[in-house]
Amino acid sequence: MTSLPRFPGLPEVEPLDQSLRAELQHIIDTKTKPPGSLGRLETLARQMGLIQRTTHPTVNRPAMIVFAGDHGIAAEGVSPYPQAVTAQMVANFLAGGAAINALSRVAGLELEVVNAGIATPLPSTAGLVDIPVAAGTRNFAHEPAMTRDQALAAMRPGALRVRHHAALGSNVIGFGEMGIANTSAAACLMSRLCGVPIDECVGRGTGLDNAGLARKRNVLASALAHHPVSTDPFEVLATFGGFEIAMMAGAYLAAAEARMTILVDGFIATSALLIADALAPSVREYCVFAHASNEAGHRRMLDHFGAQPLLALDMRLGEGSGAALAVPLLRAAAAFVNEMASFESAGVANRDV
Repeated sequence: MTSLPRFPGLPEVEPLDQSLRAELQHIIDTKTKPPGSLGRLETLARQMGLIQRTTHPTVNRPAMIVFAGDHGIAAEGVSPYPQAVTAQMVANFLAGGAAINALSRVAGLELEVVNAGIATPLPSTAGLVDIPVAAGTRNFAHEPAMTRDQALAAMRPGALRVRHHAALGSNVIGFGEMGIANTSAAACLMSRLCGVPIDECVGRGTGLDNAGLARKRNVLASALAHHPVSTDPFEVLATFGGFEIAMMAGAYLAAAEARMTILVDGFIATSALLIADALAPSVREYCVFAHASNEAGHRRMLDHFGAQPLLALDMRLGEGSGAALAVPLLRAAAAFVNEMASFESAGVANRDV
């Protein structure tokens, strides 16, 4: 049964087709190794095969889309960095000088940078996908971050960017983000959608000291109290989200619709998945959770999805950095299925059954 989105123009996500599960498991189990001895690589290979509907999964033209947007809540002093840093970091991405540039090169990722709604005007620059919904969201300490129409207007182009990469042959995709104060938005999304007290969702973000962390907690607790309690994902997104988070939510839906393996990054990227998953729960079947962020609250989000992240490197940068590091593991999973001999083909005696 198809999981139908609630709003027109959003992708439809089908539950993962399980018809090849037994055949894939047989292929994995008859490779020249003890059963289960490749651990999580075996789980990855099976998941990729189910997503791609093949017994020979591949990693083709893997892509990373970094969505950038600004947040009105930054005016409340929830980040030690000024809002102008969002635009400055986007310029750094486009110049090739950020962590995600270096890690994408190592992983062989096609990198795209999207202006979803940056407050600072950006010059026209080669390589930038410039599709802002508005010049940053409003301050959700006092009013909803965006209208419902704006939230939908952000989700749709996020989906279109994924379809662009699918048309170019990508079957693996990850999403990163940049936006000063977006950990505040993610914490409020998590609190409402996961039913977790805000103090357990709030972390240091870009490096708040103890006083700054206490202020951030107080600001976000007050903001949550200011708005009616709702667990409707679209209402929560419009109230607390960001344009980059909304675009990512649409991108998750489109990637699952296109049967792509989705690499889920850290705290903000997973908060966007909360929205997509609430709209179309089958989306999580297409997701590989790349790493456990060191940002407070991310492990609770992972628990919400019943997820086992591939990596735990104490990272909390964002940008898609953790997702990029997981690409070689997907390549390894595909390689052992396609290149490793079976007991029969290698003439190796299998264990007695």
